[in-house]
Amino acid sequence: MSESSPKEFTEIVIAKWSDRFFAWLIDFCIISIISLSIIFSVFGTMDYELSEKWFWAETTQFIPTSIFFFTYFTILEYKTGQTIGKKILNLKLTNMYGKNPDLKGVMISSFGKSFLLPLDILLGWIFTNENRQRIFNKIGDTVIIKIKNLAENKENITYKKD
Repeated sequence: MSESSPKEFTEIVIAKWSDRFFAWLIDFCIISIISLSIIFSVFGTMDYELSEKWFWAETTQFIPTSIFFFTYFTILEYKTGQTIGKKILNLKLTNMYGKNPDLKGVMISSFGKSFLLPLDILLGWIFTNENRQRIFNKIGDTVIIKIKNLAENKENITYKKD
Protein backbone atom coordinates (compact mmCIF):
# COMPACT_ATOMS: atom_id res chain seq x y z
CA MET A 1 0.00 0.00 0.00
CA SER A 2 1.57 3.25 -1.03
CA GLU A 3 1.25 6.35 1.05
CA SER A 4 -0.22 9.27 -0.75
CA SER A 5 1.81 12.40 -0.43
CA PRO A 6 0.10 15.27 1.39
CA LYS A 7 -1.18 18.08 -0.80
CA GLU A 8 1.14 21.03 -0.95
CA PHE A 9 -0.24 24.51 -0.39
CA THR A 10 0.89 27.81 -1.78
CA GLU A 11 0.34 30.69 0.57
CA ILE A 12 -0.51 34.05 -0.93
CA VAL A 13 -0.01 36.89 1.52
CA ILE A 14 -2.49 39.70 0.90
CA ALA A 15 -0.87 43.13 1.28
CA LYS A 16 -1.95 45.45 4.08
CA TRP A 17 -4.00 48.52 3.18
CA SER A 18 -1.27 50.69 4.73
CA ASP A 19 1.49 49.15 2.56
CA ARG A 20 -0.69 49.63 -0.50
CA PHE A 21 -1.33 53.26 0.45
CA PHE A 22 2.39 54.01 0.87
CA ALA A 23 3.19 52.33 -2.47
CA TRP A 24 0.47 54.44 -4.11
CA LEU A 25 1.82 57.57 -2.38
CA ILE A 26 5.31 56.95 -3.76
CA ASP A 27 3.84 56.46 -7.25
CA PHE A 28 1.63 59.53 -6.82
CA CYS A 29 4.61 61.74 -5.94
CA ILE A 30 6.71 60.45 -8.82
CA ILE A 31 3.95 60.73 -11.41
CA SER A 32 2.71 64.10 -10.14
CA ILE A 33 6.14 65.64 -10.48
CA ILE A 34 6.60 64.20 -13.97
CA SER A 35 3.10 65.05 -15.21
CA LEU A 36 3.17 68.57 -13.78
CA SER A 37 6.55 69.14 -15.42
CA ILE A 38 5.13 68.03 -18.74
CA ILE A 39 1.94 70.09 -18.35
CA PHE A 40 3.89 73.22 -17.36
CA SER A 41 6.31 72.76 -20.24
CA VAL A 42 3.40 72.48 -22.68
CA PHE A 43 1.10 75.14 -21.22
CA GLY A 44 3.65 77.36 -19.46
CA THR A 45 3.40 78.51 -15.88
CA MET A 46 -0.06 79.25 -14.61
CA ASP A 47 -1.10 81.96 -12.20
CA TYR A 48 -2.72 80.22 -9.23
CA GLU A 49 -4.89 82.92 -7.76
CA LEU A 50 -8.12 81.92 -6.09
CA SER A 51 -10.31 82.64 -9.05
CA GLU A 52 -12.14 80.95 -11.86
CA LYS A 53 -8.84 80.74 -13.73
CA TRP A 54 -7.32 78.70 -10.87
CA PHE A 55 -10.32 76.35 -10.85
CA TRP A 56 -10.10 75.93 -14.62
CA ALA A 57 -6.34 75.21 -14.45
CA GLU A 58 -6.89 72.52 -11.81
CA THR A 59 -9.75 70.97 -13.77
CA THR A 60 -7.85 70.88 -17.06
CA GLN A 61 -4.87 69.19 -15.37
CA PHE A 62 -6.99 66.39 -13.89
CA ILE A 63 -7.72 64.61 -17.17
CA PRO A 64 -4.16 64.55 -18.62
CA THR A 65 -2.69 63.66 -15.22
CA SER A 66 -5.21 60.83 -14.77
CA ILE A 67 -4.44 59.53 -18.25
CA PHE A 68 -0.74 59.64 -17.38
CA PHE A 69 -1.43 57.70 -14.14
CA PHE A 70 -3.53 55.15 -16.04
CA THR A 71 -0.77 54.63 -18.60
CA TYR A 72 1.92 54.34 -15.90
CA PHE A 73 -0.04 51.80 -13.83
CA THR A 74 -1.17 49.77 -16.84
CA ILE A 75 2.24 49.45 -18.49
CA LEU A 76 4.27 48.68 -15.37
CA GLU A 77 1.75 46.38 -13.73
CA TYR A 78 1.12 44.44 -16.92
CA LYS A 79 4.82 44.05 -17.71
CA THR A 80 6.14 43.34 -14.19
CA GLY A 81 3.19 43.39 -11.79
CA GLN A 82 4.88 46.25 -9.98
CA THR A 83 5.05 50.02 -10.08
CA ILE A 84 8.01 51.81 -8.51
CA GLY A 85 6.09 52.17 -5.23
CA LYS A 86 5.11 48.49 -5.21
CA LYS A 87 8.67 47.46 -5.98
CA ILE A 88 10.02 49.50 -3.05
CA LEU A 89 7.48 47.93 -0.66
CA ASN A 90 7.71 44.38 -2.11
CA LEU A 91 4.14 44.32 -3.37
CA LYS A 92 2.83 42.94 -6.62
CA LEU A 93 -0.40 42.93 -8.61
CA THR A 94 -1.41 39.38 -9.50
CA ASN A 95 -4.48 37.47 -10.53
CA MET A 96 -6.32 35.54 -7.82
CA TYR A 97 -3.89 32.61 -8.15
CA GLY A 98 -0.69 34.58 -7.71
CA LYS A 99 0.08 34.54 -11.42
CA ASN A 100 0.53 37.48 -13.79
CA PRO A 101 -2.82 39.15 -14.45
CA ASP A 102 -4.20 39.57 -17.94
CA LEU A 103 -4.20 42.97 -19.65
CA LYS A 104 -7.95 43.42 -19.15
CA GLY A 105 -7.65 42.93 -15.38
CA VAL A 106 -4.72 45.33 -15.16
CA MET A 107 -6.55 47.98 -17.16
CA ILE A 108 -9.68 47.69 -14.99
CA SER A 109 -7.62 47.96 -11.81
CA SER A 110 -5.63 50.89 -13.22
CA PHE A 111 -8.77 52.74 -14.29
CA GLY A 112 -10.16 52.64 -10.76
CA LYS A 113 -7.07 54.04 -9.11
CA SER A 114 -6.39 56.58 -11.85
CA PHE A 115 -9.81 58.15 -12.24
CA LEU A 116 -12.05 57.07 -9.33
CA LEU A 117 -9.71 56.23 -6.44
CA PRO A 118 -11.69 57.72 -3.51
CA LEU A 119 -14.89 56.01 -4.64
CA ASP A 120 -12.99 52.81 -5.48
CA ILE A 121 -11.45 52.62 -2.01
CA LEU A 122 -14.60 53.63 -0.15
CA LEU A 123 -16.70 50.99 -1.88
CA GLY A 124 -13.88 48.48 -1.42
CA TRP A 125 -13.88 49.08 2.34
CA ILE A 126 -17.67 48.90 2.57
CA PHE A 127 -17.96 45.75 0.46
CA THR A 128 -14.54 44.39 1.34
CA ASN A 129 -13.78 40.73 1.24
CA GLU A 130 -11.05 38.54 2.65
CA ASN A 131 -8.68 39.59 -0.13
CA ARG A 132 -8.61 43.35 0.60
CA GLN A 133 -9.63 44.26 -2.92
CA ARG A 134 -10.74 47.65 -4.14
CA ILE A 135 -13.90 47.47 -6.22
CA PHE A 136 -11.93 47.69 -9.48
CA ASN A 137 -9.52 44.99 -8.25
CA LYS A 138 -12.51 42.77 -7.63
CA ILE A 139 -13.99 43.49 -11.07
CA GLY A 140 -10.60 42.86 -12.73
CA ASP A 141 -9.94 39.69 -10.67
CA THR A 142 -6.68 41.11 -9.34
CA VAL A 143 -5.20 41.24 -5.87
CA ILE A 144 -2.18 42.99 -4.33
CA ILE A 145 0.17 40.58 -2.58
CA LYS A 146 3.34 40.71 -0.55
CA ILE A 147 6.06 39.14 -2.66
CA LYS A 148 6.89 35.69 -1.44
CA ASN A 149 8.41 32.73 -3.24
CA LEU A 150 5.36 31.38 -5.01
CA ALA A 151 6.02 27.87 -6.20
CA GLU A 152 4.77 27.05 -9.66
CA ASN A 153 1.99 24.55 -10.38
CA LYS A 154 0.50 24.34 -6.91
CA GLU A 155 -3.06 23.14 -6.82
CA ASN A 156 -4.16 24.46 -3.45
CA ILE A 157 -3.75 28.08 -2.49
CA THR A 158 -4.55 29.59 0.89
CA TYR A 159 -4.83 33.30 1.58
CA LYS A 160 -3.33 34.96 4.64
CA LYS A 161 -3.55 38.62 5.62
CA ASP A 162 -0.23 40.40 6.20
